[in-house]
Amino acid sequence: MPGTASQEPMSFASNGRADPEAEPQAGHPHVLVVDDDRSIREALSNYLGQHDLRVTTVADGAAMRALLGKQVIDLVVLDLKLEAESGLDLARRLRDQSAVPIVMLSGRGEEADRVMGLELGADDYLTKPFSPRELLARVRAILRRRRMDLRQQRPEGLRAYRFGGWEINLNTRQLTSPKGQHATLTNAEFSLLVVLLGARGRILSRTQLLELSRLHGDEVHDRAVDMLIMRLRRKLGEDSANPHCILTIRGAGYRIGVRVESVY
Repeated sequence: MPGTASQEPMSFASNGRADPEAEPQAGHPHVLVVDDDRSIREALSNYLGQHDLRVTTVADGAAMRALLGKQVIDLVVLDLKLEAESGLDLARRLRDQSAVPIVMLSGRGEEADRVMGLELGADDYLTKPFSPRELLARVRAILRRRRMDLRQQRPEGLRAYRFGGWEINLNTRQLTSPKGQHATLTNAEFSLLVVLLGARGRILSRTQLLELSRLHGDEVHDRAVDMLIMRLRRKLGEDSANPHCILTIRGAGYRIGVRVESVY
């Protein structure tokens, strides 16, 4: 049940991982930890990072807002008692602007705040001190439910696609490689890639791709699609003779050949 404290104390021992506030690599769900206690940030970054999660940590709301404006976050772990701003206020504003899941951290004597946090839209909470193992289980459960709830089409609020280890942020139009490197896309490349990802493996003809991506100007002809596909494959590091992300279906068109995940 939410809020059940674990008997296993949090360990703050270092395990030799890199700086927990360094830029994470792409590919796995991205968790943002907001807590003004550096030891907690380091402990959670170390532990969660060992279990197929990308973790970024910040100490306050200003840093949280700055990061959310640049990167795709799958879940926020938010401390209720921050020095600069109230965690409740941050949760309220976050929920007004986004559907990103929130796990709140609270002290034992803050029941009213925990109730308020859940009413504001937090998905779960943990009482300090807590077990990192329990937090991991709760984070995984929330992310699992979120994936099950995703619809096949692109609804309002979709923030990113992940595919084959790559990530494309629909707000910033930033394409990030599995190693965390960024690739720049033209407007036409971005539009075409988003249409292919939204089709989730369905074959789209050149005509459909032109219509759905709403390409204009000099790029409103069939051969433009082939050129854009070639450029996208190059930026995705694809072997043109044996691509696996964007497949050519002879006589029919193109389709995405890897699993596509939506991020809200």
